Amino acid sequence: MGNIMLAKALAIGLGSLGPGLGIGLIGAKAMEAIGRNPEVSGKILVPMLLAAAFAEAVSIYALIIAFSIH
Repeated sequence: MGNIMLAKALAIGLGSLGPGLGIGLIGAKAMEAIGRNPEVSGKILVPMLLAAAFAEAVSIYALIIAFSIH
């Protein structure tokens, strides 16, 4: 039972590490771009949200894998 719990913890922990860093970088670069050129904030917002959603989907896949480990 202990090994299974460790495997689940590693799956969700390591599976969320990349998307967490990715979302942070996406937000940082979007804010940097808006700071340099505020007029294009509308054009930057939608692709930023889409990229963040795709990065979050990877984390959700890791959660599903963690739940499927028996």
